[in-house]
Amino acid sequence: MTTLYYALGACSLAPHIVLEWIGAPYEAVKVQYGSKELLAVNPAGAVPTLREDDGWLLTQAGAILEYLAEKHPEAGLSGGDTLRQKAEAHRWSSFFTSDMHAAFWPIFMPFRYTTDSSDAAKQEVVAAGQKLVQKQLGLLNEHLEGRDWVLGDGRGTRSVIDAYAFPMIRWAMKVLPEGIQAYPHVQALHDRLAADQGVQAVLAREAAA
Repeated sequence: MTTLYYALGACSLAPHIVLEWIGAPYEAVKVQYGSKELLAVNPAGAVPTLREDDGWLLTQAGAILEYLAEKHPEAGLSGGDTLRQKAEAHRWSSFFTSDMHAAFWPIFMPFRYTTDSSDAAKQEVVAAGQKLVQKQLGLLNEHLEGRDWVLGDGRGTRSVIDAYAFPMIRWAMKVLPEGIQAYPHVQALHDRLAADQGVQAVLAREAAA
């Protein structure tokens, strides 16, 4: 059985949602960052970490999401099979990994970005991070105009990329002073995902674990 190691509030929420959408048996194990349990399977002490029955391990959210989409084509979560559809999926996976996710680090860990230990310096770093997040949300919001999902045109189809977006949108709602009200298409994507039964099941499971 596939096993996912996750942490509450982390981007591991994305593969957890995808596993639920797929519907195949899996186990979700809640861990703490840097814990002995997690370090035993991932020396980096990070989530998500995916383990297969034969002991094979895969880390990094984008890689895990792509792997799950390819492993379970019957779930229809890859975003498409043509060369350009695959390129679009890679594009947006890279966007969430390298642009959106990275924009939150100054907010979550401001001490990494300044040698000044004063609260004022850290607040400046956080403010800079908030501006980065707003920039990325603006790009995503523009892309989502006229779309129900990140990939495809118009209504499109739900994919692993939407699951990848969900935890980061939730972060933005918490850390931006005015939330995401300035990004209506991002809000609509959030609401569409939040209403999904699989997403609700995962959120409830993680909250109760």
